Amino acid sequence: MPPVAARPAAVLGLLLLLAAATACSSAPQPGPPGPAAAPGAPAPAATDGESAFWVDPGSEAARQVTAWEATGRYDDAQVLRRIAERPVALWGRPGDPGPGIRRARAAAKAAGRTLLLAAHNLPHRDCGKQPAGGAPDARAYGRWIGAFADAIGDARALVVLEPHAVAHIVDGCVRAEHRAERYRLLSEAVDRLKKNRNTKVYLDAGGPAWIRDPSDLAGPLHEAGLDRADGFALNVSGFQPDASVRAYGAELSRAVGGRHFVVDTGRNGAGPLPGDREQASCNPPGRALGTPPTDRTGDPLVDAYLWVKRPGESDGTCRGGPAAGTWWPEQALGLARRARDTP
Repeated sequence: MPPVAARPAAVLGLLLLLAAATACSSAPQPGPPGPAAAPGAPAPAATDGESAFWVDPGSEAARQVTAWEATGRYDDAQVLRRIAERPVALWGRPGDPGPGIRRARAAAKAAGRTLLLAAHNLPHRDCGKQPAGGAPDARAYGRWIGAFADAIGDARALVVLEPHAVAHIVDGCVRAEHRAERYRLLSEAVDRLKKNRNTKVYLDAGGPAWIRDPSDLAGPLHEAGLDRADGFALNVSGFQPDASVRAYGAELSRAVGGRHFVVDTGRNGAGPLPGDREQASCNPPGRALGTPPTDRTGDPLVDAYLWVKRPGESDGTCRGGPAAGTWWPEQALGLARRARDTP
């Protein structure tokens, strides 16, 4: 037993150790401590217990937090944690999607989380609009989606398949001679991805501001393989509020035999910008993050709220933005500052 005089020092040492352990259990704070976050824009709690999906610790948002803390922008860095500490979709690279997905798969499996992915590489993608690209032909796309699926392997994954592909058929954007090929490629992609025993597939179906009558999507979705997918996705890259999307999704679900759906809520916290749809969809000012990603939606038809379009990535060079898909930190900060942490 230590001498009585040594006991206060021992107790003090124990208290200091406990305090250090508590500090280490919170989110990392690179660099020297700075001022508290700006009033009204607190950083969110860590995603543990909030979401089943993997959070990338090396995301653009996470790196931006580190960079801003290193230069003393502590308030902004803290606000940006609203994005950095939440799961966002990994979009398969157009050349070889395998390496990036395999790295993310290993990290997600180690963390016991589900990998959130988007596949967006069909030929004639987005009807030539930005971001232009896509596989050069059907054979190349088959190889690409095969590599995408192989990289997932037996990991738990949720894939949003080909944003805008079906809606562009319905709105007439896809040329008539390409429609049969598109249906076939989508259907084959569903089948290939579903060979992975732990992969869920949601076929993108646009959203309420695009195809006004959801029943117009029913036949095309079935032809694209919906019957063998886990459901459909809505509002990808969009700004429609949750209530509107849920109502639209419920109507579409009735038209396709009760299938479930997921909703992209990454930028819909302030709803859409009024005006022309094309103008309102490209880097609209004043928008906000929406419902944080979760598979606990409280709606029996909605399997998850997701951030599919990565908040803070530009829609294109409109309104002074960088090229489509480029990280735009000031836009990300605006989305985060205006966010509310309630559904």
